[in-house]
Amino acid sequence: MPLRHLAPRDQHLFWQYGRGPSVPVHEPLVHRAVERHAIVHPHAVAAEHHGATLTYGELDRYAGALAAHLVREGVRPGDHVGLFARRSVPMLVGLLAVLKAGAAYVPQDVGRASPDRLRQVARTARTRVVLTHREHLPRIPLPDGHRLIALDDPVPCQRLTPILLPHPDDGCHVVFAAGRPEGVKVTHRNVTSLLHTEPGGLGVRPGDRVAQLLDLAGGPAAREILGCLTRGATLVIGDDDLAAAAAAATVLIATPAVLAGIDPADCPRLRTLAVTGQPGPSQALVDRWSRRAAVHDCRGPAAGAVVSTMARHDPSAGRPPAARPVPNTTVYVLDADRRALPVGETGEVWAGGDCVPAGHVGGDASDAGRYAPDPFLGEGRAMVRTGTLGRWTSHGGLEHLGPAGEDRPEPPARTRTAGRPSRPVTVPYADTAPRA
Repeated sequence: MPLRHLAPRDQHLFWQYGRGPSVPVHEPLVHRAVERHAIVHPHAVAAEHHGATLTYGELDRYAGALAAHLVREGVRPGDHVGLFARRSVPMLVGLLAVLKAGAAYVPQDVGRASPDRLRQVARTARTRVVLTHREHLPRIPLPDGHRLIALDDPVPCQRLTPILLPHPDDGCHVVFAAGRPEGVKVTHRNVTSLLHTEPGGLGVRPGDRVAQLLDLAGGPAAREILGCLTRGATLVIGDDDLAAAAAAATVLIATPAVLAGIDPADCPRLRTLAVTGQPGPSQALVDRWSRRAAVHDCRGPAAGAVVSTMARHDPSAGRPPAARPVPNTTVYVLDADRRALPVGETGEVWAGGDCVPAGHVGGDASDAGRYAPDPFLGEGRAMVRTGTLGRWTSHGGLEHLGPAGEDRPEPPARTRTAGRPSRPVTVPYADTAPRA
């Protein structure tokens, strides 16, 4: 009876406001969703970079060949494989290959991360294989027992040996946010429950162009890449000139810092914008962009690795939008003792359901206080701290009120409130590689 301290009305509103819609996800594995598009639309363009293109059929074949090579090198379901790369077509091939092999990829931007950071990530994630570009091989300091594979090298064309498919609750990727020593293991269920339902999928469909602008190491970059490829759209891979890639996009996922450097007037094709990361966007920023596209404010736990709430910005409201739980997710406002608070009272925001990651990689100490048994869903489920304060409005929206801090906060005051022409891309994996 975790809600017995609340009045009957607040007990009812706890579930009415805090439970997202229950929506079935028909393909709970990320790479299988990409494979489906390769079968149905093999000639559709999956990615563009420097004017070159890669079709879904090519992406699937090349990734299948590399996945077979990873399996021969000992990669098994449940493993972590380093993806120390730059934004590029080979990076996408490596990402999909790791998932096809049943493992989780651990991304780092090899052009930005220091050798010490790469070493620390490889050790903490307990990788045994790292994928990178040939030009960056000399600057990757691998721990003993690691195997380094160049994404640019040809791979023998062999069929991928059938493997035990990962479970939807197995790892898809591990996010090491900037400055953090531990990683967040994001599951296939976390990804597909968001991207294969609305509004989390942002209405992405074949024919759309999604810009890839963000740092590979961050959680929002996975939403750019996987949100595009699992829904059959074209990924427009950006270089240092982020504005050029954004200008060619119909869908954009970006942090406030990235958006501040791009002029909305230069994005004439843009239809949908998702703003993610902490801190949230300013009112002036979303007002500016909402004149060009539908703007969604996306929040969640784990440094943007997953999303628990979204809010559609209303430019006529004159205030930040109130958020609601995404499908298959629950959101709670709790006091310092993890008790549910009535509507209108300020507390820390926790999330449950399908948005809860598999945990942190890097020691039990990093998980202290971040995860707890979910007394509201029960049945062995867990809930996770989002790290923000919030309160429910009388209309059922969640107001985000700023960071709560990493340590357990003091009990908050309880205040009652009401493109260019393309050419074929050259990838070193044999065109005759069979699909996995």
